[in-house]
Amino acid sequence: MILIGSTARNSGKTTLAVSLIEKYKKQMPVIGIKVTTIDENNRSCIHGGEGCGACSSLKGDFEITEEKGQNPNKDTAMLLAGGAEKVYWLKTINTHIDEGIEALIAQIPKDALIICESNTLRKFVNPAVFVMVRNTADSKIKKTAAEVIDQADIVFDNYFDGNFEALINEIEKRLSSFVTVRMPTK
Repeated sequence: MILIGSTARNSGKTTLAVSLIEKYKKQMPVIGIKVTTIDENNRSCIHGGEGCGACSSLKGDFEITEEKGQNPNKDTAMLLAGGAEKVYWLKTINTHIDEGIEALIAQIPKDALIICESNTLRKFVNPAVFVMVRNTADSKIKKTAAEVIDQADIVFDNYFDGNFEALINEIEKRLSSFVTVRMPTK
């Protein structure tokens, strides 16, 4: 698993995830995951305000939704359009994230590379690489990022120039000790 967290919203997590999917999709099965963690005591939008209804509509402790690509502006749809074989959205109460990810991982082939967007998940999994994307345009750090940034293998300052090449090379270097890459046949 390559786990991607961020210090703030709109930091480039999905753009990085799509770049990684495009890099690895011909070498191995790639599965995308986005995790939304919802406060157990307050099921309102984690971003404040009315939100999209995703948090308030959660029934039970967690919900796994497979992305089908109907709304191309959603992060999960972008992961699918980038070439992931499947993309899942895990919405989970913060006290049940371990159960939610366990149920989701059980659906994923063992030989797949998982590219996942989440800060909080780092408390429950030990990914091959954990990248924290630091938003250089927003100096505030989300509480969920502050709790795990010290566990990041790589902290990447995103200047929003679209250049992830050096970062992707560093991720590849770290990932190479965990996976055998199948080279595409011509």
